Formats: sequence, C-alpha cells, structure tokens
Amino acid sequence: MRLLAALDAMSAAGQAGMKEIVRLTQAREQMQRRLRSRRSSSSLPGVTDLVLSRPIVSAAMIAKEVKVTPRGALNLIAELWRSGDDGQGTVSRMGNSLKTCANGFR
Repeated sequence: MRLLAALDAMSAAGQAGMKEIVRLTQAREQMQRRLRSRRSSSSLPGVTDLVLSRPIVSAAMIAKEVKVTPRGALNLIAELWRSGDDGQGTVSRMGNSLKTCANGFR
C-alpha cells in the first residue's frame, strides 16, 4: 500500500511538472508573438526570457541582465505588463514573477 501511494504521488508530481512546462512554453510563445513587431534592438525579449526563467525577478536583476539602467528596467517591466494585460490571463500564465516585480514599483 505504501509503495502504491508513493508511486501515485510521484505520478502526480510528474503530471504537475509537465503542466507547468506547457504553461510556461505557451506564455513564452504568446509573448514572442506580441514582441515580433518590436525593433531588433529592443530589450523586451530578454526581459521576457528572464521573467519566465526565474520565479521572482527584480528591477536590479533585469537591469544587470539586459544592460539597462534601473529606471529603464522599470520601464521595460511596465511595458511588458501592458503588453500582457489583455484580459485573457496572459500575465497570470507567466507566473508571479512579473506581478511581483511590477506591483512593487507601481
């Protein structure tokens, strides 16, 4: 019985992990579609990748990663927030990292 319970728990954890991977992949693809019309020198794609790869990000992390000023990082966060706020849950699919960072600086 214990072995069966342990195997069920591992199976559930694996399914949850796969759902999370699918969720993040879909969020990344959707944000990439939104960012296609941006200039090739835009820092937003780098911010999107950073936000999706970390559970929580800060303006300082973004500034260091994409080589902009801290104020520029805040502007990128605000722009990413606006581009994902379509009422369809885009931002929520990206996870809490963008919300955490953006809400701290509004």
